[in-house]
Amino acid sequence: MPPSSDIETFQKSLASSTKVIILAGAGLSAASGIATYRGEGGLWLTNNPLELSTPEAFEKDPSRVWRFYHPRRDRCLQAEPNAAHHAIAALALPTTLARVAPSLKPDSAPPLLITQNFDSLSLRALEALPPDVREAAAERVLEMHGSAFVTRCTSCQATRRSYETPLSPALADAAALEDDCVIPVSELPRCGGPQWAGSNRYGRCGGLLRPDVVWFGEIPKHMGEIARQLNWCDLLIVVGTSSLVQPAAGFAKTVKTRGGKVAVFNLGRSSGDEDADFLFLGPCEETLPRALGIES
Repeated sequence: MPPSSDIETFQKSLASSTKVIILAGAGLSAASGIATYRGEGGLWLTNNPLELSTPEAFEKDPSRVWRFYHPRRDRCLQAEPNAAHHAIAALALPTTLARVAPSLKPDSAPPLLITQNFDSLSLRALEALPPDVREAAAERVLEMHGSAFVTRCTSCQATRRSYETPLSPALADAAALEDDCVIPVSELPRCGGPQWAGSNRYGRCGGLLRPDVVWFGEIPKHMGEIARQLNWCDLLIVVGTSSLVQPAAGFAKTVKTRGGKVAVFNLGRSSGDEDADFLFLGPCEETLPRALGIES
């Protein structure tokens, strides 16, 4: 049976679900101006990910990797959450949940958001919520591929979230640097910041920082918690992902195997449609708020 695109039927399924999980991909942030990876104009269509997004690439040429990531970090910083981000954020409001998903169990509210995006726009969309609601909702966001705004020290392993830019003076205009420009390691982002003065303290040891994003060959974050949550999910809402990258590509099948339902929101058809009970095609910043009944 082909997946349904009937909004009323989807809303009834949402209203009766006890544990809802949202899985987001690059399509969620496309309307915010964040480039996708494999869609039209995607980053991996014009760049070789093995040269820019692996631990080996960073070890070989950290200057090149930082010159690639820092401008994209700045682009994420300049971007604003779109209507789809805000619709998901609205699910943290008790009054909204009581209307659209009244059957959720207390430990499943708001719905868990698993995002493959490193732009942190889903977290920033929570800023418009009341402080107490915002804090609880942020704990329900799992950035499984890391964040452009978190760095990890390659020496002491300290992590830090920062929305400041640039992370080092040498990267102030990284997008304008020549392709063959090599920034010395001493001028790249370092643990303790540009003002590091010889301390060896944890979090201020002077070691080389790397973006705390999940590169090819690395294990995504929060996988134990994600596996546990998927075991009890009775409705998985998939937003803006091509369902090509493992392990996230297998989440829908996991939910279906355990008797749950899957709703897919995508710009066009994808490989994940075969597991969908519901399918809504079009820009997710339009289709998702409408289907959730949270249009502003």
